[in-house]
Amino acid sequence: MIRVSRSAAAFLVLIAGLLIPSAAASGTTAGQEKGRPNLLLITVDTLRADRLGCYGGREVKTPTIDALASRSVLFERAFAHTPLTLPSHTSILLGTTPPFHGVHDNSGFIVRDEFLTLAEWLKGRGYATGAFVGAFPLDSRFGLTQGFDVYDDDYGSQSRDEFVFVERKAEVVVDRAISWLKDRKGPWFAWVHCFDPHQPYQPPEPFSSQYKGSAYDGEVAYVDSALGKLMGFLKANGFESGTTVVLTADHGESLGEHGEMTHGYFAYNATLHVPLIIASPGLKPGRAAGNASHIDIFPTVCDALSVPKPAGLQGVSLWAAAKGKADPVQPIYFEALTAYYNRGWAPLRGTIEGNTKFMDSPIPELYDLEKDFHEQNNLAGAAGLGAHKKAFDELMKSQSSAGGAAAARKVDRDTSEKLRSLGYLASLQAPQKKTFTEADDLKTLLPFQNLWMQALSAYYGGKLDEAVRMLKEIISQRTDFDLAYTYLANLYKEKGRRNDAVDVLLEAYGNNPRSFRIMTSYGIALIDAGRNDEALDVLNKAVGIIDFDPEAWNYIGVAHWNKGELDAALKAYERALAIDNNYAIVFNNLGSLHLSEFLKGKRPELLSKAVANFRRAIELDPVYASAWNGLGAALKMSGDVDGALAAWKKAVELKPDFSYPLYNLGLILLTRGDKAQALVYFTKYKEGNYASLPPNEKTKLDALIQKCRE
Repeated sequence: MIRVSRSAAAFLVLIAGLLIPSAAASGTTAGQEKGRPNLLLITVDTLRADRLGCYGGREVKTPTIDALASRSVLFERAFAHTPLTLPSHTSILLGTTPPFHGVHDNSGFIVRDEFLTLAEWLKGRGYATGAFVGAFPLDSRFGLTQGFDVYDDDYGSQSRDEFVFVERKAEVVVDRAISWLKDRKGPWFAWVHCFDPHQPYQPPEPFSSQYKGSAYDGEVAYVDSALGKLMGFLKANGFESGTTVVLTADHGESLGEHGEMTHGYFAYNATLHVPLIIASPGLKPGRAAGNASHIDIFPTVCDALSVPKPAGLQGVSLWAAAKGKADPVQPIYFEALTAYYNRGWAPLRGTIEGNTKFMDSPIPELYDLEKDFHEQNNLAGAAGLGAHKKAFDELMKSQSSAGGAAAARKVDRDTSEKLRSLGYLASLQAPQKKTFTEADDLKTLLPFQNLWMQALSAYYGGKLDEAVRMLKEIISQRTDFDLAYTYLANLYKEKGRRNDAVDVLLEAYGNNPRSFRIMTSYGIALIDAGRNDEALDVLNKAVGIIDFDPEAWNYIGVAHWNKGELDAALKAYERALAIDNNYAIVFNNLGSLHLSEFLKGKRPELLSKAVANFRRAIELDPVYASAWNGLGAALKMSGDVDGALAAWKKAVELKPDFSYPLYNLGLILLTRGDKAQALVYFTKYKEGNYASLPPNEKTKLDALIQKCRE
């Protein structure tokens, strides 16, 4: 979860010489049908089909997936409906397209309770259900938890100022899944999501060395290796012969094709073409050449497991095609709407029907996929598009729903910051334009997208000034490019220029007054600059527009905390937890708040609350240094000095320059007579803080260090 630099989590108090800082669908049956197959759904994030040996890839060694394919039916032409993680998984688990379920982006949308998920459907038929996901775009707050007995999304927290995403490695996800599967007695449905091929590409050894020329390929090879343990577990424990396995990707990766470096911007086959491999008891291995899509997985699974299909699925079962019979013939809808929802740029939607792919945009595109699968020859200029446009409009109408059109858009600051670190364009700004020209087409605006990606690369390479120059260049030409503003503000903040960060976001707010993310970014920057009254004015306006944002409420709490308004801070924190009860930073802040109240009134129940909240924060994020620091303070006040020492040592282990625990460790160890270790901690504290201490504190610290040396 996002952490705050000026929050209750990092307060300084001098006390006793210490520095303290939907219901399942109808037709539910009790019990289970003996001998019913299990279901294992594996989704590998950002996996290009052509990187797998079974799809003709030669760059990467993928023995695990290739072995699975050898006993499966492989669908040669399977497509995602969108090149984004949350919408794609929503389509897979609901069996409906984005126009129906209403989830179009990784941020700003939530799967509503009234929709039926595959997990709910199978749970109602006696299946145990578990999900094990690798990264934040599938966080439980987005609604895909429906029907899962266990939804394991424990990937920790990260600072909102970090550009690199904190992810959970595939081997950890696989281990969590295996741990759950060991206790299964009856039929089960397990969903395992591996995030690793996603940017930034950082394969572990030996894959980093083996694929030195392509870190992306190294990530793919690593995930294949991690899945080998899962496949081995199934075989060793007698699950293999009785389990239907479905392996697919949420989308691919452009890797420079059509000028796109990653994914989410365009909708070419580099990001829409995905692997789809199905192994099932009694299903003979083979290959299917017809078109397939994500929404076909739900009905296909129903046939594989011999359970009825619920009403309302938009996909068609691939079971007949898997057995070598007729291929499905229905058209496939697709979209790429991130830039539309977040910047107001032209929407990109289209259809795939047979070998024809039509893209509906200001500069339309038409491709013959039989001759030109990589979409190099746009036929739109030489062909009449009236029939294609009509077919697209009819498909849109048939696959839309009133509910989808009015889908709840739920965004929070934590979501925005984490997704920005992934390279997504996450904000909440409803498009105002209804008519678009070629100037609004994504192909026309690609240079700005690529300049932003270059700025990120410059940042990753340590070239902060170059990154600042590029971001300012974008802003000078595109005042609607929200990410340029927010990244520039964070870079200024990293360079110690907090007032410049505030000024940039003020400009962004003026140019994009309806952007919820810019509004909250501005409010948080004001808090960082110590301007809490102004921050509250902005953030209260933000929650007046979107009141279901836990991060906005958290920062409202922080601003009240900074002003000493503890009752108002408590109400704001409680509001944040009512929205997201797995939010580590808020539990940390609550612990600090209760600790502060205890210091004023010495009510022991407040100290107990502080300890409980700090422990809950650590449970949610074991590497959260601020929570360990706060726990140390609370335990010391409780009289548990040994527990306090252990907690503070953990805080310093996680954050070696953390000033509060460094000082407190030195002080306690000195009182215990361990002068050598006390000197180590005091020295580290002095290195990072001496220049900013007032004269009396410098004198006090020097005296303590001298006492250690005596």
